[in-house]
Parts: sequence; C-alpha cells; structure tokens
Amino acid sequence: MNRGIVKKCKRAAGSTLRFIALALFLAFAVLPLFWIFITSIKPVQEIYTFPLRYFPSKISLSGYAKLITFSKFGIYFANSLWISLLAALGGLFISILAGFALSRLRSGKKIRGVLLALYFTQMIPTFILMAPLFFTLSKLRLTNNRLMLAVIYAATTVAFGAIMAKSFFDRIPPSIEEAAFIDGCDPFSALFRVILPISLPGLVAIFSFAFVNVWNELFLAVMLMSTEWKLTVPVALNSFISKAGVSWDVMSAGIIVALVPTMAIFAVGQKYIVAGLTEGGVKG
Repeated sequence: MNRGIVKKCKRAAGSTLRFIALALFLAFAVLPLFWIFITSIKPVQEIYTFPLRYFPSKISLSGYAKLITFSKFGIYFANSLWISLLAALGGLFISILAGFALSRLRSGKKIRGVLLALYFTQMIPTFILMAPLFFTLSKLRLTNNRLMLAVIYAATTVAFGAIMAKSFFDRIPPSIEEAAFIDGCDPFSALFRVILPISLPGLVAIFSFAFVNVWNELFLAVMLMSTEWKLTVPVALNSFISKAGVSWDVMSAGIIVALVPTMAIFAVGQKYIVAGLTEGGVKG
C-alpha cells in the first residue's frame, strides 16, 4: 500500500515538474511576442518612458498608420508574399520529384551518395555562397529581379524538402503505384493522382517550412534587390533601423503584420503539419 502511494506521489511530482517546465518554455516563447504587440499599440511617448509601462494608458494605432502610409509596407508585403509562394511551390514540386526518385531507386549505394550530398548542402553557410552568387548574377544582369530571387530561394529549399519527401514516400508501399500501372497510369500519373493525395500531410509540412524560411530570409534579399518597390518585408523591417535609432512603434507594427502569413499557414495546416512530421520522422 505504501509503495502504491509512493509511486502515485512520484508520478504527481513528475507531472508537476513537466507542467512547470512547459509553462516556463511557453512564457519564454510567448512573452517577447506579447511585448512586441504591446509596443505596437502604445503611444510613442510611452515607449520611451522610464520606468517602463507594461500596458499602454490608451491604445494607439499610430505605428500601423505610419507603416502603411509612409513606408510602402503594402508593396513590400505583396513582394514577399509573391516570392515566398512561388519559391515554396517551386521547391515543393522539385522536392516531390527528387524525393520520389530517391525513394524508389533500387541501388542503395546511389541513394546513400545522393542523400549524403543533400545533407552536406545543409551544412554550407549561406554567407559562403553570397559573393560568387552575386558576381555571377551581376555578370548575367539578373540582380534586382524578383523572379530570379524566387528561383534562388526555391533552390535553397530543395535539399531539405527532398529528404523529407523521401521519408514520406518510403512509408507508401510500391504495390499502390503498381496497381495504378495496371489501371493504365504512367509513372507521373501514378505519382500525382495516387501517391500525392496519400502524402498530403507531408507535402503541407514541406511547403510550410519552405514558405516560412523564404518569408524570413534577409541577406540574399538585401544583396540582390536594390529598387525600393521590389524590396521584401525583412528588408523593410531592417530599414527601420538607422543611425538616429530605431522607430520602435513602426518596427513593432511591422513585425506583427509580418507574422500574419506564417501564423495563418500554421493555423490552417496544423493538423497536416503535425501528421506529416510524425510520419516522416519514423522512417528516413
């Protein structure tokens, strides 16, 4: 009887510690976003007061008004949305083809070699590629081109996407596509009509991660884009930092607005993303 009570106490203590750890982690993750939101709706004079005001005396949307009227943020937002969607969809398409080919190859040595190369590309810092990439695109007169920027972004997402796609396709038995062949499908028809609908959670996960990575990318956009009306959201947010200081009201408002697309993607596709990561994490 005493042993049972001791076990129950241990389980209760363990559950309490896990709850506390999760609560601290949640607070660590959410509090910065909460503070940015509070700053975005504070009157300007209350942002710089000391001691700090943790809640505004009145709600002010002046930061959002400046963001829309003075900084052309709507144009930057549209640029980022277009580039991110195009890059994520292009990267997803290539990742599907590459992942399916790797999943169905019969030679284990070839698969290991290609996978090793893909893993190796993930370890190369972007900074190493920036100088030769800028030099090459300058010679080809392809800098300051939104379509080329989207193509480059798509290429950066392919390696990770192909590795994930392979893990999803490995879970689908080849007998399913063999049945499609018997029904008259060619390999491409079998892939897009039969295999991809089964792999929907994995595809949503790949697309979501690709979109978020492209949406948040700063360095390539700063290096390759020079015309103001072609800039992206991260570049616009970076421009709010000047020698005179940081426009915290506009910066905070811009960060909140920039979070909307990524939050929408994860909110809509949360079920598929969790299922896709679970399926892809079992077998690689």
